[in-house]
Amino acid sequence: MDGGGEGTQQPHLVLAHKLFLFTHSDVQDIEKVRLKDEVMSSIKADDMAPLYETLAASSVLDLDQGLLDSMRAKNEEELKKFDEKIADAEENLGESEVREAHLAKALYYIRISDKEKALEQLKVTESKTVAVGQKMDLVFYTLQIGFFYMDFDLISKSIDKAKTLFEEGGDWERKNRLKVYEGLYSMSTRNFKKAASLFLDSISTFTTYELFTYETFIFYTVLTSIISLDRVSLKQKVVDAPEILTVIGKIPFLPEFLNSLYGCQYKAFFSAFAGLAEQIKFDRYLNPHFRFYMREVRTVVYSQFLESYKSVTIDAMARAFGVTVDFIDLELSGFIAAGKLHCKIDKVAGVLETNRPDAKNALYQATIKQGDVLLNRIQKLSRVIDL
Repeated sequence: MDGGGEGTQQPHLVLAHKLFLFTHSDVQDIEKVRLKDEVMSSIKADDMAPLYETLAASSVLDLDQGLLDSMRAKNEEELKKFDEKIADAEENLGESEVREAHLAKALYYIRISDKEKALEQLKVTESKTVAVGQKMDLVFYTLQIGFFYMDFDLISKSIDKAKTLFEEGGDWERKNRLKVYEGLYSMSTRNFKKAASLFLDSISTFTTYELFTYETFIFYTVLTSIISLDRVSLKQKVVDAPEILTVIGKIPFLPEFLNSLYGCQYKAFFSAFAGLAEQIKFDRYLNPHFRFYMREVRTVVYSQFLESYKSVTIDAMARAFGVTVDFIDLELSGFIAAGKLHCKIDKVAGVLETNRPDAKNALYQATIKQGDVLLNRIQKLSRVIDL
């Protein structure tokens, strides 16, 4: 998912993805050797003593005490220079120069990956910041730290803070950027419906290249939309969207995945789905939800197939999907038991019978349920009154 883009991805998030792959059990050893070299090169290039120490302590990397000491010494030397610049700005220059000097120190802490000190220094910088736009930029830096460490508590609080800031003002460009950050947070915390909505809103205004490329953004948009939108909305907002059409061809398996689902070409869909599974498994944000996502997609596609029939033989369905009868039988029984599919299997006749509850029936059941609740409350109340 490393397509080109107009901007560059934040180096820290590139490093975070490499660290994720380096610690992934399914990545081949030869690939891990290359990743380890790249991770060490990044750490040495930016003198990331705090990160190196953390990774060595958790046995992700081997500890070279000499290297750690030399990086620490460089960190101290640099921080001394920043403190001198801050002191000079406070004595001889104006408020904006003092703020810039503090921000430079905060960005250095981010660069060497000292999370706590970076957050402290961003707070100090914020106390010297007046403009809403500049305060928002500090929130974006905090969000990037949050995504590097997958600290969802920090991300959630920062998004709330950004929304509060927007009540004071703020420009459209930053508001649109925040939508992508919030979309990524929603996707990373398994709220795919909200993620799809935020991503779709940002398709024509995307500028957050620091998080990921536009191709990766489209990849996330299509994946979240497929399990969140109904068929009509999917056609209108995704299948026919010009912004998606211009990029989707560059992402392996994604056009086939989307178009075969919409076009009911189930064999082609399963084949594209298998290809995409690798990309989802090796994506830092999607990996924790890999099994959940695979189940949700299969629910969507099985429901779509069964919607066309009152009853259908298991054999016909297995042929449509290019799988065995036993596979379909096992798959559907799991989904039916979980209440994900409205059908029943007649094993003797080898037939699937759909029993979708219609809207009128659902309304009737809801009314009965609410009526029971109301009667129970009246009975409790009458007992209290009698006393």
